[in-house]
Amino acid sequence: MKIRSEIAKGSVFLQGIVETDETYVGGRKKKDYDQTQDEPRKRGRGTMKDAVIGVVSRTGQVVAQLIPNISGETIANFIRDNVDTENSTLYTDQFKGYNTIGKEMKHETLNRSKKWEKGEMHTNTIEGFWSFIKRAWYGSHDHYTTGYTPLYLAEACYKYNHRETCIFTKFLKECMR
Repeated sequence: MKIRSEIAKGSVFLQGIVETDETYVGGRKKKDYDQTQDEPRKRGRGTMKDAVIGVVSRTGQVVAQLIPNISGETIANFIRDNVDTENSTLYTDQFKGYNTIGKEMKHETLNRSKKWEKGEMHTNTIEGFWSFIKRAWYGSHDHYTTGYTPLYLAEACYKYNHRETCIFTKFLKECMR
């Protein structure tokens, strides 16, 4: 956890074409539900899971953060803190929470119920990052609690942002400074 908290101190500021999306982590695995009960299996908004927002640049850098809610103002603050809004284009799905930041920067939406991409406009990069997060959550990290979510997100962002290099060697060099 100490290593993850050191990793979390780093910051990335994105620009250019960026994609943003929200996801939810936590809860029980689907196979852990009692099949004899009529318990609904909610997905996405409305679940008891932790809300996480992320933004990824097409140049390969990502930032993700646990958020208390997915309101338009929370999303806008996250984007303002992590993206050069004057020199960037934001691609999102049609969730209305993105309309607040969409008034401040170039913003294009994609109706994912009809198409997953329209030319260069897509959110596949951030969706790929979410699969990376969820594979770790269900697999190697084995269901961490909300208190540790920011540290595990920082670790995942660090791994993703440095995937082209030997991250262990890079991390050791940074520790020696």
